[in-house]
Amino acid sequence: MSRSHTVTAARTTSTRSALLPLCFAIMASHAYVPNENPFASSQDLTFDEHEGNPFEDPPKHPAFDQATADRAVELERREAQLRVQEDNLRREQEQVANIRRNGRNNWPPFYPLIFHSIKDEIPMDSQLLIDRLYKLWLILLVTLIVNMVACIFILISGSSNGGRDLGSSIGYIPVIGILSFLLWYRPIYNGYMKVGIFLDVAMCHTHHILHPKKEQALYYYFYFFFGGWHLVFSIYMIIGIPGTGSAGFIQMIQSYTGSHIAAGILGTVATVGWIIQGFGNAFYYHQIWKHHNAQGHTINGAKTEFATHWAKRSITGRKATGVAAARA
Repeated sequence: MSRSHTVTAARTTSTRSALLPLCFAIMASHAYVPNENPFASSQDLTFDEHEGNPFEDPPKHPAFDQATADRAVELERREAQLRVQEDNLRREQEQVANIRRNGRNNWPPFYPLIFHSIKDEIPMDSQLLIDRLYKLWLILLVTLIVNMVACIFILISGSSNGGRDLGSSIGYIPVIGILSFLLWYRPIYNGYMKVGIFLDVAMCHTHHILHPKKEQALYYYFYFFFGGWHLVFSIYMIIGIPGTGSAGFIQMIQSYTGSHIAAGILGTVATVGWIIQGFGNAFYYHQIWKHHNAQGHTINGAKTEFATHWAKRSITGRKATGVAAARA
């Protein structure tokens, strides 16, 4: 038993003696180098400029950058347009308000009583409508004058009703001319106005309302009522019944049949004038009626606006009276 242990120990000693030279050789090939990182990788970690840095964000696509830039430019352009529109609207409102405050009346031109400017006071999309109505009113005025001249020639021609025709035709010029402007043209002008005001028909003054951007139903009902009566009057004048102050169709025919050519020609011009302004006003009456229904105006709303206006006017009048009394 002791002999086997002795043999094993001898073999172990001989094996260790054989391995020692091998270990010294390996240690010599891996000699220690100062300041060397033993954990460093043997691979080169420098970045190739062609391959790029793997830790950087991937480059953006050129098309994506261009689309983003285009959207930004478009947004800036729209913002600039909105700013310009806001500035123009504010300037227009200030201009109209300043005109109203300072009383820059310009109509009628020979004796200015009120301010009238379709370009300055009416929104762009409604200017054509109001401009046509104003021209129809001017045609009415010219027709009234021609009608009066025709009645003079009818009187000269020996008509038994010539005196009444002439007297009535003279009275139509101031009465119909002024009332048509105040009772149907001016209300619808104010109805489409940028800055809401109320027309004092008796004094032809204007007053600011509480909500300037909201259409007022009261203006439309003024227009529909008096504009409707004007259409009836136009039909009446087109017919031309003798003794009514109209040189319309019947009077025109009688003048031609009686060989009174001058009276007949003037009667023809007057009849054409009544037809043009009558049918023109009927057409735009229908257009305004459709707009009125689309806006949802009601008679109750008009009554409320009327009551509010007169209440505000009475309060303003009492304040003005009190201030005047205090100054006295």
